[in-house]
Amino acid sequence: MTSTLTPQPVERTKPERPGAVARRRTRVLALPEARWAAAATVLFLLALPLQLTGAPAWTWGPLYALSYVTGGWEPGWEGLKALKDRTLDVDLLMVVAALGAAAIGQVMDGALLIVIFATSGALEALATARTADSVRGLLDLAPATATRLSPDGGEKAVAVEELTVGDIILVRPGERVGADGRVLDGASEVDQATITGEPLPVPKERGDEVFAGTLNGTGALRVRVERDASDSVIARIVRMVQEASETKAPTQLFIEKVEQRYSLGMVAATLAVFLVPLAFGAQLTDALLRAMTFMIVASPCAVVLATMPPLLSAIANAGRHGVLVKSAVVMERLGQVDAVALDKTGTLTEGSPRVTDVRPLPGSGLDKGELLTLAAAAERPSEHPLARAVVDAARERGLDLPEARDFTSAPGVGVTAVVGGRTVAVGAPARLLDDTDTDTDNTAAELEESGRTAVLVVVDGTPAGLLGIADRLRPDAAATVASLATLTGSAPVLLTGDNPRAAAHLAAEAGIDDVRAGLLPQDKLDAVRELERAGRKVLVVGDGVNDAPALAAAHTGIAMGRAGSDLALETADAVIVRDELAAVPATVALSRRARRLVVQNLVIAGVFIAGLVVWDLAGDLPLPLGVAGHEGSTVLVGLNGLRLLREGAWQRAAAGESS
Repeated sequence: MTSTLTPQPVERTKPERPGAVARRRTRVLALPEARWAAAATVLFLLALPLQLTGAPAWTWGPLYALSYVTGGWEPGWEGLKALKDRTLDVDLLMVVAALGAAAIGQVMDGALLIVIFATSGALEALATARTADSVRGLLDLAPATATRLSPDGGEKAVAVEELTVGDIILVRPGERVGADGRVLDGASEVDQATITGEPLPVPKERGDEVFAGTLNGTGALRVRVERDASDSVIARIVRMVQEASETKAPTQLFIEKVEQRYSLGMVAATLAVFLVPLAFGAQLTDALLRAMTFMIVASPCAVVLATMPPLLSAIANAGRHGVLVKSAVVMERLGQVDAVALDKTGTLTEGSPRVTDVRPLPGSGLDKGELLTLAAAAERPSEHPLARAVVDAARERGLDLPEARDFTSAPGVGVTAVVGGRTVAVGAPARLLDDTDTDTDNTAAELEESGRTAVLVVVDGTPAGLLGIADRLRPDAAATVASLATLTGSAPVLLTGDNPRAAAHLAAEAGIDDVRAGLLPQDKLDAVRELERAGRKVLVVGDGVNDAPALAAAHTGIAMGRAGSDLALETADAVIVRDELAAVPATVALSRRARRLVVQNLVIAGVFIAGLVVWDLAGDLPLPLGVAGHEGSTVLVGLNGLRLLREGAWQRAAAGESS
């Protein structure tokens, strides 16, 4: 799918709730292409039942005529403009074909062709508009205003566009960071999943870098601005998606790559079939009839249908199984991929932290249930994602949580509460331990080496145990990686903004060797372009804003639908609506089967066209027989393509039968 994204001024609107992003989606009927297509469709649907029920021609004829006009004038005009530039455009050919059908009495067939063509153009225009909506909407991740601090300690709310390098801003708890910069004072946790894809908020303190649009946690931060608003990471993501969409090579279906030459050749041959016999004294009527017959039998209807039904059937079948493929071009391209790049958080993983380990320390006198109960009771008042993971783990185990009193939370450190008369602290080991504790240090190191986040539980001032928390690998991740490796002939690459240790551990579980961690959106884009420079056709699978530039630049992009950002969903060529990772290799395999059916159909159509053309030129092919042969081949290739609608086609693709 090709699209043109034109940068437009963004009018910021106030979100309905803190952290929300205002959405401005183009309405379908706001597009002229959609209005004309809708009008043509309504007129066609009014005329069709009148014709089929035997009503007089004067009742349905004008309706069909209006359908031709409303659905065909715009593509016809575009085709004429292309003809002025000495290009025989498919738009004009389709309109001429529809008028030709009407000229020989096939009024309904011509109108149906016009409606299908107009609807296709409207869908393409809508996809382009929605993608542009999401790119512009991305700018709303950054707040419209920020609190600038003056040298005398005063505060002033200013538009983020007015901030300059060196300004100092105050970021209060729960606010979005107004500009890229570095922390001068304060401590907090910042959710920067939109930029790096990391599943957990990242502790920030003096000297740490923060990004515009990321969400501050419970602490206050003073930040020195280091980049202008136009050069922030969020702004660069917008530019990267725009540039990737504009420079991505235009794509066409296989048959569209040769239709220009074929169409020119057919027009020239039809004129020759008409004029040459006239030059040798043939009757005008006979020459015209032979030329008309030639035009019908040589027209590429069967060739066009050789391509579309298999691809559309594959799209429909994939849609029934929760995969939205946005166009026939995308379905064809999916079968061409020979390299895969996968995001980690929300793609290979479930995207939410879970407790994986509960480890009481020797001498604590607590078992796993008691340790988890104390930790969850203390964490229950907290809104931190790690706290929610601890509470969820306790509830899954059916533990009764006592009430906590005197709850306090220290950003970047942890929480403290009194539970059952005991003072319980839960947080980062490095922040809660004043002195070295061998057992605690060894257990924490072991958890962190295995890719977990270590959380220490201290009871009455004594370390009692540690919890390991991690984003869990999807159950079907390893099987999906293996299937993609088999289909493409090379193992997938992991591209993630998460830390190298966590990424390496998860990649090992999934069976991935090539791990590239700590990547910003630009780095992911560079990795995809590096693979493509090596001659690979790359499939990128991701879900976040930080994946959008890579999704736009890749040969084909697939977004995970459940938690996917609007930008990723609109930028991607296909969406896994049900969030089942195993659907990715199944869709690739289905695309390959569709491409093989296209080749079969092209052979069938070519044989029919060649046979009928030779008969017409060398013999005397009756016009009705020529029409019957042409329509018969069209029906045959159409039915052959519909084989991919069957449930068995998806089951074979899901089982890995790509051949």
